[in-house]
Amino acid sequence: MKSLFKKITSINNLGVTIIYTLGHLIIASACNIIITGASLNLATLDAIVEPLINGIWFYTLQKWYTNYYKK
Repeated sequence: MKSLFKKITSINNLGVTIIYTLGHLIIASACNIIITGASLNLATLDAIVEPLINGIWFYTLQKWYTNYYKK
């Protein structure tokens, strides 16, 4: 498992971003159902849209951080 994670993350920041986004999708969906009592359809829609936006934001921050500290 550790070597698979190393392979994914050593390629570039995109691998870490994908792992983060998938985990966030699962967590957001579960929390939405448990906390708000939303239907599975609405919880899933929210869990897809919100983490994708967060994933883009996270990737942007990583790119900025990497470029900033390389200089």
